[in-house]
Amino acid sequence: MTKNGRVALVTGANKGIGREIAKGLAQLGFTVLASARDRQRGAQTVAELADDGLDVRFQLLDVTDESSVDAAADQVAAEFGCLDVLVNNAAIANELEVPPSLTLVDDMRRVFETNVFGVVAMTNAVLPLLRKSDAARIVNVSSRLGSLSHMAATDSPFGLHMAYSSSKSALNAVTVHYARELADTQIKVNACTPGYVATDLNGNRGLRTPAQGAKIAVELAVLASDGPTGGFFDDNGPVSW
Repeated sequence: MTKNGRVALVTGANKGIGREIAKGLAQLGFTVLASARDRQRGAQTVAELADDGLDVRFQLLDVTDESSVDAAADQVAAEFGCLDVLVNNAAIANELEVPPSLTLVDDMRRVFETNVFGVVAMTNAVLPLLRKSDAARIVNVSSRLGSLSHMAATDSPFGLHMAYSSSKSALNAVTVHYARELADTQIKVNACTPGYVATDLNGNRGLRTPAQGAKIAVELAVLASDGPTGGFFDDNGPVSW
């Protein structure tokens, strides 16, 4: 039995922002399934969080592997019967600051496999379980680099990261489409940008901590029934697409 009867699944949760999202939800009483592709690293993270008295359990999961996604969904169904929160956090990046004209198509495919197609696969696999919750939430961890208005601005401070940036733009579009489909249900679907967080993705050059970056995702995961859906948010509120 969970502390508050609610279950959350966080992808890419063995380190960085994902780990802090898992921790934050567990501190709110959720049973959190912290997923990772690497069994050893994932199990170590879960053990460390469990030492703090949190109900965090390891879920082996590779969002780019259909059989892995299906197995995870089946396991959640068998153990809990439903799912209350899905946080699509798993993401990768190509080499940063690569001009579009030098960006390899294979790099684009690799990034999209995790950042976009993996989100669709994961969401579709667990959507029947989310429909069984009385207040399900889907949170897609995006990036300000996915905002077309921010990237197109002549004074934009962001460099050229076409593979990663466009994958997050696509993720924002995916968010809107799910939100529209599920608008007449209890499920809310939103995207968030954690800010420039120090993670392995940027060589730990970010200016925010993973805990700071996780805050908005946790907030969106526990939105009230009158909260928004189909939006893009940071700590300060809505972000332009």
